[in-house]
Amino acid sequence: MFYDLNTYGEFLNAPEKIATNILADRLQKLEEAGLITKEEHPESKAKVFYKLTPMGISLLPLMTEISLWGDKYFEISPQAKAIIRSAKKDKGEFIRSLTEKLAKTSSTKSKNSKVKS
Repeated sequence: MFYDLNTYGEFLNAPEKIATNILADRLQKLEEAGLITKEEHPESKAKVFYKLTPMGISLLPLMTEISLWGDKYFEISPQAKAIIRSAKKDKGEFIRSLTEKLAKTSSTKSKNSKVKS
């Protein structure tokens, strides 16, 4: 969701190439832990739209540090590299602006109802 991915299909087609059963399990666990919510997709009733909760957004500083560490020691995707470059320029501003963007997205009152698990 930090990469503007919000549907199962978008997650599935991400560079990480996660298996479908693993993805479904992790999304369910993240929802059960209160880190994400799922809603009806605004454009398609066949899709589910995942959003970070305030608790999920609060992990951004930690995820930024893990990403910076990962960039130092591992091969990461070009998409992740681009985001890491922004974080390296001004980490505080990067975290502040992304937190603000994610909070706005998560708090936007949607006309869609939550999907029952």
